[in-house]
Amino acid sequence: METLFKKHRILISQTSMDIVREQMKFIDWEKQLVSIRGSRGVGKTTLMRQYIKQKYGDSAGEALYCVMDSMYFTNHTLMETAEQFHLLGGKHLFLDEVHKYPTWSKEVKEIIDLWPDMKITFTGSSLIQILNADADLSRRVLSYDMSGLSFREYLRFYKHIELPLHSLDEVLMDADAICDEVCKMCHPQSLFEEYLRVGYYPFYDGDEAEYYSRIENVISFIIDQEMTQFCGVVSAYTRKLKAMMLFLATNQPYDVSIAKLSSYLEINKTTVLSYLSSMQRAELLHLLYADNKSVTKMQKPDKIYVHNPNMLCALGTKQDVGTLRECFVVNQLSVDHTVEYGKTQGDFLVDGRITIEVGGKDKTFDQIADIPNSYILADSMEFPVGKKLPIWIVGLLY
Repeated sequence: METLFKKHRILISQTSMDIVREQMKFIDWEKQLVSIRGSRGVGKTTLMRQYIKQKYGDSAGEALYCVMDSMYFTNHTLMETAEQFHLLGGKHLFLDEVHKYPTWSKEVKEIIDLWPDMKITFTGSSLIQILNADADLSRRVLSYDMSGLSFREYLRFYKHIELPLHSLDEVLMDADAICDEVCKMCHPQSLFEEYLRVGYYPFYDGDEAEYYSRIENVISFIIDQEMTQFCGVVSAYTRKLKAMMLFLATNQPYDVSIAKLSSYLEINKTTVLSYLSSMQRAELLHLLYADNKSVTKMQKPDKIYVHNPNMLCALGTKQDVGTLRECFVVNQLSVDHTVEYGKTQGDFLVDGRITIEVGGKDKTFDQIADIPNSYILADSMEFPVGKKLPIWIVGLLY
């Protein structure tokens, strides 16, 4: 245990509190069992360490932070660790990257059964299964999903511009006042263009080439490690998944031909559909359907987008501005809303009630003129014109 206490002290003391994501306030850390899931690189570890530092200070005592792929756990079990920690008066275990410990769900269940006064908070891949894990924790765990930075958070992290959260209905109905508020503090359009290139992951340090290299490493890790572990992907096929990502990044937004994709990758159509579904769960892609309610397991999506604009920039040599716009809108809206492919009536249908068309500042309402509750999200604008709104405004939703 002394080894864990020492590592805890070193790691927590090194954690910066300069900027803390607002999601910390929305997590009920006092529940007995809390999970924070998300893609690699979005900031789960930092958020957990910041909470520990804020609540308990640097030294281990009531709280203990454990990195679950640590060498310590090659010859010590989580059960054994929890028992010793409890005997020493410990009250809150924080388990980082819990999915890297093979029997995590069984041991977590046993710990909270044996010591009901023990709290456990854990982070894990967006792919970890709580419902279908070896021990079903779904009725006992309070789960939170963590995304990369919104445009609003990017302004706060990198430009020190503080803007309030807005709901989607507020953004659509009160766009004039919101845009006035934002434009008093900055010129959002130029900052939005930066965000599309380097704003989603909270590890940009000013070197764009290095940033894109790290994103490529994130993609490789998810495919090579997490998808083989959680999605049953055979290791020999990981190169094909990377080839699929590159193909989709250079053919965005992809009007889906499973036959064409199957031929390109030299794998059968059923496997392609299975891989696409897994890649969406892994937060590598967004799959859009024209009607979410009628989607069947092996139904082909109507549109495929790379998960976020920065990932798209990292994979593609030259990006079409229209593709980046649509990728941004899907990425930001999908955090808390359902997004469907609009087919002939706008680009997207949001929550089954709001029609969205995406384009440049000269985009007209011709395609959605007769559709109620319809809006244009347009690039190169700082203020709305009627129901034509600046595209960056949907980056203020979380």
